Amino acid sequence: MSDRYEGKPFLRLVDCYVLDAIGHLDPDQDAQLIEMTPKFREIFGEQGDWREIVVARMQFPEGMAGAIRQVWDSGHARFVAANGRAPDPEEFTRFFVDTNFPH
Repeated sequence: MSDRYEGKPFLRLVDCYVLDAIGHLDPDQDAQLIEMTPKFREIFGEQGDWREIVVARMQFPEGMAGAIRQVWDSGHARFVAANGRAPDPEEFTRFFVDTNFPH
């Protein structure tokens, strides 16, 4: 676990939610999160799968994953034009979460 998540275990779930929303969550990681869902329910006192737990805890409005995907998709071409390379999903996730959900 990186320093980013030191003392902030829920932050990792939020990052995974964003990666999932933009289509870049590793399938093995998703499988691990699904497997850990009963523990997440116990820890965070929420129901549903891991995604629904994030939505409930963060009080995201309906359609949040789609809105995140729209930001990713709409910014892709601009990022390539400005930087000469495709955006890095992990970098986008850190920036998006840090900007929109201070922790």
